[in-house]
Amino acid sequence: MHHAFSLGPATLQALPSGALHWPAEQLLCVSDLHFGKSERMARRGGALLPPYDTRATLGKLDADMERTRAARVICLGDSFDDMAASEELDEADRLWLARLMAGRHWIWVEGNHDPGPLDIGGSHKAEVLIGDLTFRHIANPSQSFEISGHYHPKARLASQSRPCFLADAARVILPAYGTYTGGLWADDPALTALMRPDALAIVTGQRALCIPMPRRV
Repeated sequence: MHHAFSLGPATLQALPSGALHWPAEQLLCVSDLHFGKSERMARRGGALLPPYDTRATLGKLDADMERTRAARVICLGDSFDDMAASEELDEADRLWLARLMAGRHWIWVEGNHDPGPLDIGGSHKAEVLIGDLTFRHIANPSQSFEISGHYHPKARLASQSRPCFLADAARVILPAYGTYTGGLWADDPALTALMRPDALAIVTGQRALCIPMPRRV
């Protein structure tokens, strides 16, 4: 149900959940988990959301890790909705996350919502280079063979809005993996300026479906 494609010398799999799997490296990559979003919004007097977003995201991540048997995990920034959210994580959710991290090489890439080390284990990096691929939170237009997140791209398929990957020969932008994260339409100028004219949108859902990246006429 995944969609396989190449970025440089690497063969990657876009999973229906919004995670990226690199089988040859036993690596699972996710972006923009935004753990604690409902708690952060309540704390700051925003809209009240059902407080189950972290648990739902953990359940999806647990299933993907079980399915892929990943030995390494990279979280591409904005893993927590703000720095305080990592401290306010529910104890049961903290234990669940600790269980997922146990025995795995786990890397937290810094994002704009969580721009510093978290007291939660794992390694903390501004960006990561594995082979020819660079992993960072926000795309660098001058970089090739880059995997990033940040923009929460989404596209319409059969009149439904769905999170999507954006992919071309130079880069991949991951969808937001977390619950309640919203998104930016794939045809937004901020995204079309980053992606090549032949870029694809890989739409998530029950299966990963590949379409031409939408562009405004």
